[in-house]
Amino acid sequence: MTDEGTRYDRLTRHPTPGPRNSLQSWPSARSPLVVARNYAAIVAARISPSLRLKNWLLRRIGVTVGEGVSWGLESTPDVFWPELVTVEDHAIIGYDATLLCHEFLQDEYRTGEIVVGERAMVGAGAVVLPGVHVGAGAQVAANSLVVEDVPPDATVAGVPAEVVSRSAADGGSERDGAGDSGRKNSEENDGDSVDDAAQS
Repeated sequence: MTDEGTRYDRLTRHPTPGPRNSLQSWPSARSPLVVARNYAAIVAARISPSLRLKNWLLRRIGVTVGEGVSWGLESTPDVFWPELVTVEDHAIIGYDATLLCHEFLQDEYRTGEIVVGERAMVGAGAVVLPGVHVGAGAQVAANSLVVEDVPPDATVAGVPAEVVSRSAADGGSERDGAGDSGRKNSEENDGDSVDDAAQS
């Protein structure tokens, strides 16, 4: 990832003072006509079996779609700010995955660009939050909630998503998690086994 900081550093905050929550003021944040147009294009893209048509429709509403991008059925880019979504060449957005570029909170709403890197994969039902960058070749497991950047060539899973493996080319092991604890234990025991061998 070339950008410094966390997703929170890349979010733009829009205060919404007053007694109502920020979602109540969405028509002030975004034109209802633009949202209606975006919604119609996204619904058509979600149900279309044609990858070419999906990419064409999503480009029309501002999504940056690279060459050879594949969108699974029911996958959804942000309806309010689709122009903040970038999906790079040959990436896959799985069935019913959601790329959210906004968060409506009580006293403010936040917006942030999502970038899905080249040849990355976002699994079925996963949700990617605003400001997140999914690195090139990374994989997001099905039904994961991605709240922070995913390193290139890493696999993340869970709610919230955590790194479960890294590619060998990235300097990681095949599996993190249990593999890491096993590796730590063998490193800690390396000295013991040398001492044990010397005593035998």
